[in-house]
Amino acid sequence: MRIEQVPAYELVLTQDIPDIHSKGYLLKHKKSGARVMLLENDDDNKVFNIAFRTPPSDSTGVAHILEHSVLCGSEKYPLKDPFVELVKGSLNTFLNAMTYPDKTMYPIASCNEQDFKNLMHVYLDAVFFPNIYEKEEIFRQEGWHYELEEEDGPITLNGVVYNEMKGAFSSPEDVLEREIFNSLFPDTPYGVESGGDPKYIPELKYSDFLSFHSRYYHPANSYIYLYGNMDMEERLNWMDKEYLGKYDEIPVHSEIPRQNPFEAVRELEMEYSITENEPEENNSYLSYNVVVGDSLDVETCTAFEVLDYTLLSAPGAPLKQVLLDKGIGKDIMGSYEDGIYQPFFSIVAKNARPEDKERFVSLIQDTLKEIVKNGVDKKAIAAGINYMEFRFREADFSSFPKGLMYGIDVFDSWLYDDNRPFDQVMRLDIFEKLKAKADTGYFEELIEKYLLENTHASIVVVNPKRGLAAETDKKLEEKLAAYKASLSKEEISKIAADTRHLKKYQDEPETEEALRTIPLLKRSDIGTEAAKLYNTEKKVGDTRILHHNLYTNGIGYLDLLFDTKQVPQDLIPYLGILKSVLGYVDTEHYKYGELFNEINARSGGIAFGIQVFGDAKDNQKTTQVMGIRAKTLYKDLPFVFEMIREILCTSHLDDEKRLYEILAKMKSRLQMNLASAGHSTAVMRALSYFSENSNFQERVAGIDFYKFVDEMEKNFQEKKQEIIANLKGLMHYVFRPENLLVSYTADEEGYAYLEKEVEQLKGVLYTSAVKTGATKTQFEVKNEGFKTSGQVQYVAAAGNFAEAGFAYTGALRILKVMLSYEYLWMNIRVKGGAYGCMSSFRRNGDGFLVSYRDPNLTKTLAVFKKTGDFIRSFDADEREMTKYIIGTISEIDTPLTPSAKGNMSLNAWFSNLTEEDLQKERSEILNAQPEDIRRLAGIVDAMMEQNRICVIGSEEKIEQEKKVFGEVRHLL
Repeated sequence: MRIEQVPAYELVLTQDIPDIHSKGYLLKHKKSGARVMLLENDDDNKVFNIAFRTPPSDSTGVAHILEHSVLCGSEKYPLKDPFVELVKGSLNTFLNAMTYPDKTMYPIASCNEQDFKNLMHVYLDAVFFPNIYEKEEIFRQEGWHYELEEEDGPITLNGVVYNEMKGAFSSPEDVLEREIFNSLFPDTPYGVESGGDPKYIPELKYSDFLSFHSRYYHPANSYIYLYGNMDMEERLNWMDKEYLGKYDEIPVHSEIPRQNPFEAVRELEMEYSITENEPEENNSYLSYNVVVGDSLDVETCTAFEVLDYTLLSAPGAPLKQVLLDKGIGKDIMGSYEDGIYQPFFSIVAKNARPEDKERFVSLIQDTLKEIVKNGVDKKAIAAGINYMEFRFREADFSSFPKGLMYGIDVFDSWLYDDNRPFDQVMRLDIFEKLKAKADTGYFEELIEKYLLENTHASIVVVNPKRGLAAETDKKLEEKLAAYKASLSKEEISKIAADTRHLKKYQDEPETEEALRTIPLLKRSDIGTEAAKLYNTEKKVGDTRILHHNLYTNGIGYLDLLFDTKQVPQDLIPYLGILKSVLGYVDTEHYKYGELFNEINARSGGIAFGIQVFGDAKDNQKTTQVMGIRAKTLYKDLPFVFEMIREILCTSHLDDEKRLYEILAKMKSRLQMNLASAGHSTAVMRALSYFSENSNFQERVAGIDFYKFVDEMEKNFQEKKQEIIANLKGLMHYVFRPENLLVSYTADEEGYAYLEKEVEQLKGVLYTSAVKTGATKTQFEVKNEGFKTSGQVQYVAAAGNFAEAGFAYTGALRILKVMLSYEYLWMNIRVKGGAYGCMSSFRRNGDGFLVSYRDPNLTKTLAVFKKTGDFIRSFDADEREMTKYIIGTISEIDTPLTPSAKGNMSLNAWFSNLTEEDLQKERSEILNAQPEDIRRLAGIVDAMMEQNRICVIGSEEKIEQEKKVFGEVRHLL
């Protein structure tokens, strides 16, 4: 980048950043005052992000509602939802927007240069020239509005963000997290809820919403980020000409103030809602929370990430263990929370008693004093540093572009100091410094200074209260009824008219003229070749090895996959326990905490899990495996195998105390996950009524598994010998040489280490005779409604189109995009007020429709039922059809890391998929015409006619509409 070629900008700073193979530039736009960061490198997955500092002054959620609203049409792109049009028809690798406690971000990414430019144009127009000033309907739809369909009916509240946050406020963990955050920073913007508290969202006025935009969405308050391999000069000059050059710099007072330390630790008690079925006893959350410096001190922040691992997060970590040993809660959680100006360290005991609060705090402090006196475990420190350094160097963020993640990380310093933009992407020197300081008392001093002698802290207790959600709903109902009673007939008529007007606005189709403003690629811009598979089959004796021969920068990605086909049906739930026990109990040579640290000090980790694979060509054929996944530098592969042998051959599965701790933690995490990811829970349950794979997953990870774990934990004393015997028996059923398949992603140099290790492992596996007990799965369509203390629903309808005689086609991938961003989006999100909606059609015939954080239930099921009618009436011109095809290919062509390519190849092998199958699917997508889509109506009709539904939702709503269910039960 040559500064003389971008005269509108002033160069503030340049920096070589070898840690992420980039050259960094910090610029300032001379006229508007916009801050601009460039990270130049050879990554084709280009990233743009424009962010604004947006400190809220109250909990009405104005920043969050604005984040949704600016993407609902702008001056150059006057559609109602250009964001959705982009998702449908862009090759983006990331497209979203995010509200944080002190900033709002609008990031996009794409590997296609023209697509990247198009996305930048739409996003910059959205943030600077949104239609919110002309269209109050946008605020009403995305934020909140009174709804009155009939003048003599009740007034209700609706809105996308309103319902999203009702869902967020339904989780006790979210309630606790929010109260901790607010309690530590009461005099700053962090003292309120930037996402919006449902209690206060309806207090937000349209005029205040607009003034928030005009105050903060100015280039002088913006942070612009460009990353990757692109013509930076062209992009900078274009931004100056099209947007930034139209503004003069103004003062924007958005600085995030520091919270003054407290003179004494603050204490706070709150309540969260539980259902009539859940216990109040032993169901509180205790938390101890301490502010640790500020995010500009990157060394201290990194050191505290290591201390979080060492003191709290790792199995057997001292703070966790002492609280468990003394019976303070059954699950100990916590974290080091950064991403804000003043990070904090939290320790949380779940399933605790409120009367144990003083003991909880004193145990923490006494344990920390003991650690300062005797020194931190050096092996744990080394493991924590290596664990973090390994992940920083690997830069594997799954499907998220690494440039996106770097672009989020840089704000931890850049947002609070204009001249410190690159601190977070220059970490390797810090890891070396921390290694050097491990023996100097440095970590002990940090504990003493920040965790023991620091009164900028809070103790937050959250207690359960039965029926609190229903009580809150009742108060709101009464408040709205009183509000309606206070209105004149004319005012009531106006609310009803406003409701009709909003529905009419939502129903109005986009004009052809508006649709054509969205830039669109051509079909010829899309590559015609399907993804390549990397499966080279090799053998070690009679054991098959799948070698995924890829360059991995010296890291080997190992999967040891053991078929579970010999496991009797009654032992299948124990697989879910076994995967959480192995690696987390003592072995012959290591205490379990030492084992974990030993592994993390010399590798990228070893994890046990369960995977299921369906055959793409036979919906009755499935493979379920217990897997051991590890990643390590090539030279350390022998060490990883040594640790795996240690775990498989010498684990103390009869350690009763440790088994109970693991069961209690599993129960706690299942309670959290089943409710917070209610859409996934409902889908898995509905599919389990008929799908072999989903039925298996349900028994090792779903609602049935939770019930099983709950029973084992509650009755542990009577059940413990049975549990131990069954876990030991399972080892003989699963970890046998004949069950093993090895998957390894590495180049030839890495592969050279593998075969000898596999041979040695096979020599220690179980060979004693076992009785196979596989019996046919008994399916039952239950159509359940599961009641929770939440205030929203997750509504799922599932079916299998192969059962009805339909074949899979690539056009179903297009249908998924169309439904998720057209029919379901319009009817469930835009009109219904749900936060999200999803669909899927799998190669084996399994499919589903589901809603997320949805205020409705039967209305949503009615929308699902009419999906086939929408498909039958579908028509599109060439431009519209191309848009859907591009959006579909965008989902398929996400750039993959070497480990992800290896996983994709492994999945294809198990699923009986070839490169020819993938090519056929791609051709079906690229050549699809409207009639191909219309032919899919029968597929969705067949699925919906099978009438297999499951809903996770509020106690009140499920009781009101229970006639649609075969069974109604409590989730927990």
